[in-house]
Amino acid sequence: MKPIVAIVGRPNVGKSTLFNRLLGKREAIVEKVSGVTRDRHYADAEWAGAAFTLIDTGGYVPQSDDVFERAIREQVMISIEQATAIIFVVDASTGLLPIDEEIAAIIRKSNKPFILAVNKCDAPEHEAAISIFYALGLGEPIPIAAMSGRRVGDFLDILCAMFPRVDALEEESEQLHLAIIGKPNVGKSSLVNALLGENRHIVTDIAGTTRDSIDSIATYHSEKIVLIDTAGLRKRKYVHESVEYYSTIRTIRSIDRCDVAAVLFDATIGLQKQDAIIVNEIVEKKKGVFIVMNKWDLIEKETKTAHEIESSIYEKLKLLDYVPVIFISALTHQRTSSVLKLAKEIYEERKKRISTNKLNEVLLPVVESHPPSSKQGKDIRIKYITQVRANPPVFSFFTNFPELMQEQYKRYIENTLREHFGFKGVPVTIVFKKK
Repeated sequence: MKPIVAIVGRPNVGKSTLFNRLLGKREAIVEKVSGVTRDRHYADAEWAGAAFTLIDTGGYVPQSDDVFERAIREQVMISIEQATAIIFVVDASTGLLPIDEEIAAIIRKSNKPFILAVNKCDAPEHEAAISIFYALGLGEPIPIAAMSGRRVGDFLDILCAMFPRVDALEEESEQLHLAIIGKPNVGKSSLVNALLGENRHIVTDIAGTTRDSIDSIATYHSEKIVLIDTAGLRKRKYVHESVEYYSTIRTIRSIDRCDVAAVLFDATIGLQKQDAIIVNEIVEKKKGVFIVMNKWDLIEKETKTAHEIESSIYEKLKLLDYVPVIFISALTHQRTSSVLKLAKEIYEERKKRISTNKLNEVLLPVVESHPPSSKQGKDIRIKYITQVRANPPVFSFFTNFPELMQEQYKRYIENTLREHFGFKGVPVTIVFKKK
């Protein structure tokens, strides 16, 4: 799974600027995920082919009774605990402050790999001021300038050498890893228990990636399936306000580790904005995905049908109508077996390869009869199609003007591809290349 790198430090040292610089984007957030404070951010990063997850934390202010600052302190502590490595950011322009020393003590106590980044060293003459930071006892300070990007490449080389490399392109799993994703109290643990209880065959319990998470191995038609459960959040020592933030980090880990994610919702509440963010995050990571509406036994069927709820879900998810929706009750075990069945189907769809001959035989006549709209007076033609990767599927369309392809036509191509070849519950990637 991807390493997690937490950026920590006191307020106004440039943590968010460094976060954006490491991602190479002015606005680096794919989606904001609500924790207690709603401005803690995470995103996937990559350097020289090595992938990792980056977490931007708030400014650490010790011994403050302010509700906001107390919540940030809790989130910083969670981030340090969950991190594979830590970036500790200090400010060359203000020098060493007592708060820096307190944070340094926390980092030393964590026993995690760390790197001390002295920010705002915008010119070589600024680096003379960094010697004071040796007093923190954290080894050699690394001068950088997050705003201009000065020495950030060298900094990333040092950072990525601190943890095992995970290639940006994932490897195919030998077993189906199914993550049960959802907000607290939607029935995740109940569903996992129901799935294991019906199969009556747990091969073993294997330790998950977090201290209180246990993966279970179930069987489906004699095939082993690893269930990644993200429940048990309220057993943590942290106060209630930080549960959602901790849940966010756990969800990131679960998505990274899985092949397919079952996103569990409470049918009595329906899909909300935060739920749509979770689904879109899974799609961004190119994982298989389906929606499980739990507590279906509590819905009055005369007033609200499955079709009506399904239509409402697709309206909120916009362009994700290929994501299947099933209705279950984990409590009564109603249709819970369909969860493993559908997960297996999506897993096989994700690994599916379509031959080049078949792709061109089926799709070329379609694009010839409905070609892309001409732009700048140029006749755009697609000449050749091939699948370059499976698990997740990636398709290359070779054309004379790839840079002129519009997003609307790309969606048309994707819909046509799905119409002929399926890929239910599977995000597909379509790239246009020069002929």
